[in-house]
Amino acid sequence: MEIFYKPLLYFQKHGYFVCQRIADRLGIRAKIVRTSFMYLTFVTVGFGFALYLFLAFWMRIKDIVYTKRTSVFDL
Repeated sequence: MEIFYKPLLYFQKHGYFVCQRIADRLGIRAKIVRTSFMYLTFVTVGFGFALYLFLAFWMRIKDIVYTKRTSVFDL
């Protein structure tokens, strides 16, 4: 298990240090920076999924409206 926890602790230590430096630069608490990154991650994932659903809906409507005609006389 140590082989798993050693890299995890390394990335947590240095990743939190990045948030701490950003917070120090902006003059706010590091906890706010960390939670902001988490919220932004959820928003961007949700936006991508919503965009996917919108495009799927739009393509379905387009297929319903524009039907393919096999001949000029199919009006």
